[in-house]
Amino acid sequence: MSSYNELMAEYREKTPSSARNRLTALFDGGVFFEIGSATAVEGRKPSVITAHGCIENMPAYAFSIDSSAESGAIDSVQAQKIVGLYELAGRNGVPVIGFYDSLGAFINDGADALNAYSAILANAAEMSGVVPTVSVINGICSGSLALIAVSADHIIMTADSQLYFEPNTDSTAESAAKNGLVSMTVADDTAATAAVKAYLSLMPANNLESPAEFGFDEPSFKGIKDAQSFVRSVSDADSVTELYADYGTSAYTALAGVSGMSAGFVATNKSADKLTKDDLSKIARLVRLCDAFGLPVITLVDSKGIEKDAALSLAKASAAYAEASVPKLAVVKNAVGAVFTAFAGKNVSADSVIAVPDAVISPIAPLTAAEFLYHDKLEGAVDTKAERDKLAADFALNSANAFAAAAKGAVDDVADPEALRSYIVNTLEISKGKRLARRIPKKHGII
Repeated sequence: MSSYNELMAEYREKTPSSARNRLTALFDGGVFFEIGSATAVEGRKPSVITAHGCIENMPAYAFSIDSSAESGAIDSVQAQKIVGLYELAGRNGVPVIGFYDSLGAFINDGADALNAYSAILANAAEMSGVVPTVSVINGICSGSLALIAVSADHIIMTADSQLYFEPNTDSTAESAAKNGLVSMTVADDTAATAAVKAYLSLMPANNLESPAEFGFDEPSFKGIKDAQSFVRSVSDADSVTELYADYGTSAYTALAGVSGMSAGFVATNKSADKLTKDDLSKIARLVRLCDAFGLPVITLVDSKGIEKDAALSLAKASAAYAEASVPKLAVVKNAVGAVFTAFAGKNVSADSVIAVPDAVISPIAPLTAAEFLYHDKLEGAVDTKAERDKLAADFALNSANAFAAAAKGAVDDVADPEALRSYIVNTLEISKGKRLARRIPKKHGII
């Protein structure tokens, strides 16, 4: 068996591994400073590289699991290197990025391996919402390591990697994206590195710093045809990072710049379908992310309602909005009943509410209103369906319109789509110093 010194010499002299190449690509100028390079169990090569440097001029810590060393297996000593990195990140208030490429733990370590993973998970959970945490899955990521990876704020997975908790299950990137386990899938390592940089450019270094501010170009797109077009029309050019694109495909969630300020976007009309449990889950997650790091939330409410089995998920999404203390702004195009309350309720889900001129805002759907309010007119109709549709259209036009809602204080103003960006920019600017009214002390909500 090779001596420890011989193993370390081989480790330092060998051709750079994929793990090391990933750190080189991540940090500015390929420059990083390794931490604990010689820390390893005697007789084993170090399987984790831990380092610090700058990413787009932002100080950051990163670790990269080296599958060329011990197949990337993590023992208690290598785990402690990752734990120490999280502790440093919390102490210094800077992001942590982890690259995952490992066949698993050292089986011979037995319960020590479980304790090692538990220590990493505890520290990862402690840092969630304190500093931005990013997981990049570049190879195999399974079992307890998968649990750690998906606990990050932002999870990126390359197309040929694998993620699973139990053997013999669907482990593809496509499956992980559809199940909401990862927030983004990309083609390869190069695209993953670009995605990390794009995400961090929109985030503060920690939860005590103000949101990032940067130079920007005006958007070239105007109008609201769908979710993407709304976000593109009010956000800075080329600044949008969509999250969970393949999970909950009736809604749209993203981070983007607005006049050089970072913000979170929710649009409830990515498709014409009603909102599902998955849609509402990813909406709640984005709102909590923004609230943790002080990013304002801008919501386009344009929904046909929720699926029948999604009531509890709507309540959870509504609770996320209600508890969020960051500036919240809602743009309403079509909101009926509980959907309006959940996403645009004044002083609960939104501090400011803007409606577009053709908005439909009502406690009940126009068709339901026609049936309920004008039942006598429908009884004698020759064509009941046609008459119901006509009455519903009349109700939407005369009683459920944007101006009626504004007159009753449900919305603050009515604005043309072309004017929304200016309205949003000014509202966010004036709400930077938002202060909360006194709340009853509590640890957290339970829904």
